[in-house]
Amino acid sequence: MHPELDFLLASERLKHVVNRTPLNYHPRLSEKYGCAVYLKREDVQVVRSYKLRGAYNMVSSLSAEQLEHGVVCASAGNHAQGFAYSCRKLGVRGVVFMPGITPKQKVTQTAMFGEGQIEIILTGDTFDDCLQEALEYTEAHHMTFIPPFDDYRIVEGQGTVGVEILADLPDVDAIIIPIGGGGIAAGIGNYVKRINPAIDIIGVEPEGAPSMTAALAAGHPVTLPQINRFVDGAAVKRIGALTFDLCKEILQKVLLVPEGKVCTTILKLYNEDAIVVEPAGALAVAALDFCKEEIKGKKVVCIVSGGNNDIDRMAEIKELSLLYEGLKHYFIVRFPQRPGALKLFVNEVLGPHDDITRFEFIKKTERERGPALVGIELQQADDYKALVQRMQQYRFDYKEVNSDQTLFEYLI
Repeated sequence: MHPELDFLLASERLKHVVNRTPLNYHPRLSEKYGCAVYLKREDVQVVRSYKLRGAYNMVSSLSAEQLEHGVVCASAGNHAQGFAYSCRKLGVRGVVFMPGITPKQKVTQTAMFGEGQIEIILTGDTFDDCLQEALEYTEAHHMTFIPPFDDYRIVEGQGTVGVEILADLPDVDAIIIPIGGGGIAAGIGNYVKRINPAIDIIGVEPEGAPSMTAALAAGHPVTLPQINRFVDGAAVKRIGALTFDLCKEILQKVLLVPEGKVCTTILKLYNEDAIVVEPAGALAVAALDFCKEEIKGKKVVCIVSGGNNDIDRMAEIKELSLLYEGLKHYFIVRFPQRPGALKLFVNEVLGPHDDITRFEFIKKTERERGPALVGIELQQADDYKALVQRMQQYRFDYKEVNSDQTLFEYLI
């Protein structure tokens, strides 16, 4: 199994830098799925994600000459923060390239972890533009580029998560791992398979960014024409070449999880366990519903990969969760041109537990008549059928917006 990868040496490099994160048994999830579920809590890592492991392992393994020239990375997220912290700990000059559209909070966090040891350059409208400028800068200044996943030393560092898991739970049966670029799946998978080939490695991707799934189907990495970037920590258009080669040998399967299911999982972990996770950090737990038959009676570890969730996103997360669970529906309703139509809708069409969360007439000159955009939140998903039947009964002409993706994106 790839002799280039020395996970124990990487663990030695990292032992005084990273937190040895807890592996927590989760009673509620264990009871629900009929197995023993453990959460590997990388959300409580020093920079609130596992990315520090790979970044520090690579930077600390560079030659004295390379360190003197400095290092560069391109990232708008967890890799930038792990990189910045590594530069600070090692006293190395670092330059972080971030897209111009990066939220201020992420820029501030990265600067905080770097503590004056790094320079941040905001450039380009997209990550691809930002990456290209970072690579050009690296070459022009004779520096070393620290990629987010596609390097043996990055994979080694991420694989130290697996070293800790086997030390704490040697008889684990399956490990569920989020996949973005593939670094942590390649690392954990290759280490644990080296120790015990019987352990199942299950990868998880967001449904809107299936780069590993596409690569496995094609037999090589492919560039997806477009992706849903909501699960930003795992939304990658093209899987790494190295990580694909490492992962294809060890993945039992790759599951695709809808973004709405990820949101439901984020809210449950927060409300029921007081665990704050980012979308990518919820992927492994969200995947339990999609492999529940094969994990029954087993010891299963879910990698909670990060907790850098911006509180400003919570409204969007709640909305996507409600839509996925069938509890939020949008309609264009054409109100009949008769007196009291709106009152009739509220009193007779809405169920006793239905709630209007959005109401606006689409034509500003036709108040009290004409089409209106109506958002309705239900208490139970099963209430939807009765709601639609009452609209038909009282002769309200309506169009479902949820089922029309173009209309939904335009109006909602």
